[in-house]
Amino acid sequence: MTAERQEGNGKWPGMAIRLGFALVALCGALWSAAIPFAVQASTTQRIVVNRFTGLAIESFDPVAYFVDSRPELGREEYEAAQGGAVWRFRNEGNRASFVAHPEIYGPQYGGYDPVGVARGVTVAGNPRFWVVSGERLYLFGLETNRDAFAADPQRYLALADTRWPGLERGLAQ
Repeated sequence: MTAERQEGNGKWPGMAIRLGFALVALCGALWSAAIPFAVQASTTQRIVVNRFTGLAIESFDPVAYFVDSRPELGREEYEAAQGGAVWRFRNEGNRASFVAHPEIYGPQYGGYDPVGVARGVTVAGNPRFWVVSGERLYLFGLETNRDAFAADPQRYLALADTRWPGLERGLAQ
């Protein structure tokens, strides 16, 4: 540090204070701007769909979680409309299975995170964070929620099953 700066010639302390205030103001503005985007990212539909494409579970094939034991993208030529959403499948066999039994192959709670539902909130699930438990597909908003659910699914399902009807009534048709 130079002697001039050590002596505090008046430039550096004032500048540091102004920069500090500017940084606080910038952080506040960014935080305020981020809140509307977080609110827009939430969905109020009974089935989680991409609001731009109308596709359920980001175009992943819901049947593939069962038959391939992993998420697989569906193809445009194998689509089906069900529950106000468009679903994509890898092949005609997966499409036919889903159309015959959407309650089995479709993600439970409309694709909302069951840990969130158990807490009384609807948080959109991510098709990359998933568990098949009790022959049903569950999607999670966070990897940590998936891990907690996998460790004790009955605990979360008991709460989620109790809270889901009330949450579902508050969602759009």
